[in-house]
Amino acid sequence: MLLPQEIIRTKRNGGSLSKEQIQSFVDGLVTKDFNDAQAGSMAMAIFQKGMETREIIDFTMAMKNSGDVLSWPELEGPIVDKHSTGGVGDKVSFMLAAIVAACGAYVPMIAGRGLGHTGGTADKLESIAGFNVQPSIGEFKRIVKDLGMAIISQTDNLAPADKRLYGIRDITATVESIPLITASILSKKLAAGLDTLVMDVKVGNGAMMSNIDDAKALAQSIVNVANGAGVPTQAIITDMNQVLGATAGNALEMAETVKYLNGTLREPRLHAVVVSLAKAMLVSAKVAENEDKALAKINSVLASGAAAEIFNKMIHALGGPSDFMEDPWRSMQRANCIKDVIALDHGYINGMQTRDIGLAVVGLKGGRTANGQQIDHSVGFDRVLPIGTLVNRGDVLARVHAEDENSANLASQQYQTALVIGEKAAEQTPVIYQTISA
Repeated sequence: MLLPQEIIRTKRNGGSLSKEQIQSFVDGLVTKDFNDAQAGSMAMAIFQKGMETREIIDFTMAMKNSGDVLSWPELEGPIVDKHSTGGVGDKVSFMLAAIVAACGAYVPMIAGRGLGHTGGTADKLESIAGFNVQPSIGEFKRIVKDLGMAIISQTDNLAPADKRLYGIRDITATVESIPLITASILSKKLAAGLDTLVMDVKVGNGAMMSNIDDAKALAQSIVNVANGAGVPTQAIITDMNQVLGATAGNALEMAETVKYLNGTLREPRLHAVVVSLAKAMLVSAKVAENEDKALAKINSVLASGAAAEIFNKMIHALGGPSDFMEDPWRSMQRANCIKDVIALDHGYINGMQTRDIGLAVVGLKGGRTANGQQIDHSVGFDRVLPIGTLVNRGDVLARVHAEDENSANLASQQYQTALVIGEKAAEQTPVIYQTISA
């Protein structure tokens, strides 16, 4: 093995890493010959100096091959997945996987945990009593074959190099690096044996990429590297300048997922993102000939309850209750203290510091400040009002769910501070910005 400090030095000085150096780094992540300090230093060097496309492809493939690589000879239909770069209130994966599976594709989704101020899909699923986010690979494959979908977290043997680096990035302020994001996402996705991939690249003040140029750069990087690695991929850039949907927090987002799939609450912006990604997945997987036919299929499986049924069966198959869709709170913990967040002024909600709201959820212990930390799944915000809403002084802006009254009061103040209230309604940002496919 090459000396870790010499590999770090090469990148720190702005050099291009050889395939051998990248392989040595990835091997060291698995064997721990790169200790935590060295792995953090390497992440920071990559963050500051970047990587060429060739380096990112080598890095992605090395992490992909650091553990198990799945294949699906037993499946007759297309294998497709989606990944989001993360945001606040982003529970899209749940309804999207259920919709696409109900339309006839297979969705073996391997999801991450929370990173920085953003929530994690695996953490949200663990809100449900008994749910096992780390089944055996054999069990995962069986559920995907039987139901058309399963959502799990990384197993110890699936891209283990990325699993270790992911946790280190979370606590070393190196989350937003385009090469690290690209390689992290694609190493997991390529290890899942996909036929095609659709990316949801978030942009805005609640996303890792806060401006459109950075979001385009990340989207292009992912598309270039994935296509270079042999998996047809497109990226859709979507808005994260406000909480997506009406909730932010693990159990609260699972409850909103149930309402969405049952048809009792489909927040318009959330619905627009789900439908846009679902259409792209169905067309790219050749389940639908075009977007119009894809939309007809999506509407059909939502109206018939087929998507809701598949989601409920997946929850049960992975250890959760058999009646999750009927009463999600029977198997999830409610917070001790639930309190209204009150508007201090009259006017339109013209802006939202979405990252600050995500950090408020972390402050409530709904996210991690140290690697491996236990989180409180019950905390967060619900009944979130969207930008553009006219409020009067004393109206309810949202509800905070907290462990105790002091935590609730602090989070309520943070939420109020995160909103911009104005006399006139400001222009809304689009929900969908653009698609990058080559």
